[in-house]
Amino acid sequence: MYDVIIIGGGTSGLMASISAAKHNAKVLLIEKNAELGKKLLLTGGGRCNVTNNRPSDEVIKHIPGNGKFLYSAFSQFDNYNIMSFFQHHGVALKEEDHGRMFPITDRSQTIRDTFIDLIKRYGVTVKTKATVTQIEHEQNKILGITLSSGEFIAGKSIIIATGGKSIPRTGSTGDGYIFAKQMGHTITPLFPTEVPLTSNEPFIQEKTLQGLSLREIALSVVNQKKKVIITHRMDMIFTHFGVSGPAVLRCSSFVHKELSKYPMSDVTLKLDCLPDYSTPQLTQQLIQTQKNDPQKEIKTVLKQYIPERLVLFFLKKQAILPNTALKQLNISDFENLAYLLKEWTFTVNGSLPLEKSFVTGGGIHLKEINPKTMESKIVPHLFFCGEILDIHGYTGGYNITAAFVTGYIAGKHAAQLKSEIYTSL
Repeated sequence: MYDVIIIGGGTSGLMASISAAKHNAKVLLIEKNAELGKKLLLTGGGRCNVTNNRPSDEVIKHIPGNGKFLYSAFSQFDNYNIMSFFQHHGVALKEEDHGRMFPITDRSQTIRDTFIDLIKRYGVTVKTKATVTQIEHEQNKILGITLSSGEFIAGKSIIIATGGKSIPRTGSTGDGYIFAKQMGHTITPLFPTEVPLTSNEPFIQEKTLQGLSLREIALSVVNQKKKVIITHRMDMIFTHFGVSGPAVLRCSSFVHKELSKYPMSDVTLKLDCLPDYSTPQLTQQLIQTQKNDPQKEIKTVLKQYIPERLVLFFLKKQAILPNTALKQLNISDFENLAYLLKEWTFTVNGSLPLEKSFVTGGGIHLKEINPKTMESKIVPHLFFCGEILDIHGYTGGYNITAAFVTGYIAGKHAAQLKSEIYTSL
């Protein structure tokens, strides 16, 4: 008989196992892969962006998928506690741009090794290459689990930490949703987020800008009423199927919401190549350059602001030859060019599939989860944590923060039930 059985040895499951063991529970961690933390090794480009060093309120704002649900959990264990957790256990961290926190070794392996060392130190029992086929319960009382081998293992509390359906090669194949449904839980629709977007625009289909990267641009999602829903200032890249890069990934969940409202319509993105300028400022700067150097070619001038391939693309849209001298252009030409650099719009029609996304949107309906404990409101002693919940955050340390926080809270509160005598409802 285990006090706590955790299904899933990924990011949230690892944290849940340590938390439960620290709170004096006898813990079993079940993982169907041959090794723990397979997806954890891929995070942060293989460097593991463990959290973000922004104030807690800011972190929650960067978890657009139901981040407010985490306020109660953050009051017990937040992003600063995550940093303290790793530092206390010998992992030196460093801060990079946008508050991203990495191990100083630049290796995800460092984080996984730390968890494995702690699992040994706290006496957590680990079963790898073990697949759970059934959560056994009777009249809403948790009994334990059954493995594919037929083995039954008794447990007082169970934590489902099986992840979403993103990157299935890591083991995230949606097993937990099946268990949750069997236990009476509602699963909100799943969708890809933090994912590259697809487009049918001619310039995409003709690969005109394929491979072109833009730095520190502002990308906005525009709704059907021409109102900007969200803007992200980061980098982006044009691909053979659409657009990608950090700014695009962050916009992707908002694009999905618009597409779900208006499935027959494409979604408009607005690109601001020069967010530090206003359109009038840029127009005046071009006019002043014309006065100072009227013989200068427009292509040469615009290359100071944006990459040459985009210059040529915009000039073609305006029917201006690249070698046109500034003196041959009028104020209207400059206004139109400034507008393109600041407010060019194009459409996207979807995204790469869920399996290709970094994060799964949707999951266990949060109305069925106690936000203070991560315990099911339907089945006592059943807990959920990590990406299986209907919570999704941006990459950059936010999504992993939600996983670590919910894992810690679920482990702590599941452990605290170990001595409770409970009866069937």
